[in-house]
Amino acid sequence: MNVLLVYPEFPDTFWSFKHALKFIQKKAALPPLGLLTVAAMLPAEWEKRLVDLNVRKLTEKDLAWADFAFISAMVVQKQSVLQVIGRCKQAGLKIVAGGPLFTNEYEEFPEVDHFVLNEAEVTLAPFLKDLEQGGAKRVYASKEFPDIQNTPAPMWELAELKHYAGMAIQYSRGCPFDCEFCNITSLYGHRPRVKSVEQILRELDGLYALGWRESVFFVDDNLMGNKRDLKTNLLPAVIEWRKGKTGMPFNTEISINLADDEELLNAMARAGFDTVFIGVETPDDCSLVECNKKQNQNRDLVADVKRIQRSGLQVQGGFIIGFDSDTPSIFQRQIDFIQKSGIVTAMVGLLQAPIGTRLYQRLAGEGRLRGLMTGDNVDGTTNIIPKMNLDVLQKGYRSVVDYLYTPKNYYARVKTFLQEYKPPKITIPIDFNYLQAFFRSVLRLGILGKERIHYWKLFGWALFRRPRLFPLAITLAIYGYHFRQVFDLHIA
Repeated sequence: MNVLLVYPEFPDTFWSFKHALKFIQKKAALPPLGLLTVAAMLPAEWEKRLVDLNVRKLTEKDLAWADFAFISAMVVQKQSVLQVIGRCKQAGLKIVAGGPLFTNEYEEFPEVDHFVLNEAEVTLAPFLKDLEQGGAKRVYASKEFPDIQNTPAPMWELAELKHYAGMAIQYSRGCPFDCEFCNITSLYGHRPRVKSVEQILRELDGLYALGWRESVFFVDDNLMGNKRDLKTNLLPAVIEWRKGKTGMPFNTEISINLADDEELLNAMARAGFDTVFIGVETPDDCSLVECNKKQNQNRDLVADVKRIQRSGLQVQGGFIIGFDSDTPSIFQRQIDFIQKSGIVTAMVGLLQAPIGTRLYQRLAGEGRLRGLMTGDNVDGTTNIIPKMNLDVLQKGYRSVVDYLYTPKNYYARVKTFLQEYKPPKITIPIDFNYLQAFFRSVLRLGILGKERIHYWKLFGWALFRRPRLFPLAITLAIYGYHFRQVFDLHIA
């Protein structure tokens, strides 16, 4: 059996980093971890070929070679998914599809032959058995949340690692919280399931042996979902593993209550984590109560963010506008919070209702749904009928992102962050691509860019006042260029 593992293309989004990746001559931020893991679950005698459309094109030779196409995708990749399905059907290939998009919307894709939904550890084996016996069904689904301590390591050898800016591994699935707008618990449950320390170290060793020294993203939706295992088992083992090694800084997603545990903060920094994404959502307590974001309520969120930054972890933040409790004052309040906190990478979007969430169910009952969401957090659209006038909401949203990513305000936020940040001690090898990125930033941002005055002010301040953070300052300047391109595309 010849199997094409096809990962559809991401559009130009906040997290695609397409414009920033050009500075370091990379083609994609991360490889398709799900497909690479599924590849390791397929029969060893099958021939496997990865086609990540974010890295290379799907050719006629690929289609002629294959017997089956396995496709995985997220909602934001839907347009590319439809194109891939069309080409595969035209070539006469059988299509097997899974992943978040298909788990929630499989009925939207009548041309797909087989759906292997939910978690592959449960649904893939029955499909493969039925396929071997000539009686494969169309849909395989399960409500079971499997033990992931038997999940194999991804088949990294299928990916062209040189084209990626980062790698991805997974330690846990599931989240103990129950935010109304989030579909993580419907997909993966409330009880966080973790891999063993041996599994994680084996995956890290595998990447290190391949010569990987760049960043590694722990894709967990909340790394501290099982806080006890994280503190007691994983972090001590990773701290020990890191001794004598260079590079491979880690980043992840985590909840704001990380700020309450100084021991955990210190352990994460020692283990090599330097960036965390946190769903801050809103500075408005009424909106936090409305969406059941209990872990964020009754806190000094700015102080929490700064405590995390001072521990050695850059905070990237997610923010939502459009809760029922929101009034027009929320636009300025979001601006003030983000600028004061120094969250440079601030993803601000309108409230969306994903399928499977309590929010989706509530709004469906109220007759307030406007179809399916796009999956793009910052395109200025929403699939709900908000309490606030929609024109007022969208105009206010545009004013927020316009202010945040205007060069003057963006660079001010970078400086606010760098004044607080104390980076962990990780030795990063010198990479020629990053030296090239520096000179490209000088040309594109410092000479040709609209932000050149702000670029040079940050350049001089960081070089002489925080020289250790100078590379990070240039990186964040490049990120700002990407974010402005995205927002100009969507909501200018």
